[in-house]
Amino acid sequence: MTVSTIDPKPALVVIDLQKGIAGAVPPSVAERASCLARAFREHNLPVVLVNVTDGATGRTEVASAMRTRTLPADFAELMDELDAAPTDIRVTKRRVSAFHDTGLDTYLRDLGVTQIVLAGVATGSGVESTARSGRDHGYHVVVATDAVTDPDEVIHRHSVERIFPKIGETGTVDEIITLLG
Repeated sequence: MTVSTIDPKPALVVIDLQKGIAGAVPPSVAERASCLARAFREHNLPVVLVNVTDGATGRTEVASAMRTRTLPADFAELMDELDAAPTDIRVTKRRVSAFHDTGLDTYLRDLGVTQIVLAGVATGSGVESTARSGRDHGYHVVVATDAVTDPDEVIHRHSVERIFPKIGETGTVDEIITLLG
């Protein structure tokens, strides 16, 4: 469903736009996520910047590239394009969803947030898992379709065209910013 409204208290949640994953992020996606972050900040709305530092251990998990190699020291640092502000909420995750074991739900509820707008990488994993968890937590979910990406174009299209419209609403960065107005 196309984005129809922005709640009075939304939050932008940017997933895993960090230096260690930057090679998988087209510059245009980082730019659009940054535009959204600026717009939310201009409206004094919460911006949540999520990074990932590790995967959960367990025998049922497929071996993660993060655990089979040494990560660069700046792996989890946010991409410079996001222009992180001191007022931004920082969340570090070790699972796929930004809600699992991070306190994100508590932060958002304490701020009175009722809607989350998602941007970031990877569309079919971190973004989709966070969208599903957000809906399960009772948030209205909006995905900025031109501010998400996935290394696998088929998975990206599947999430954008089939999954996200069932979970919530979708729209472009420009459409979302217009509704913020």
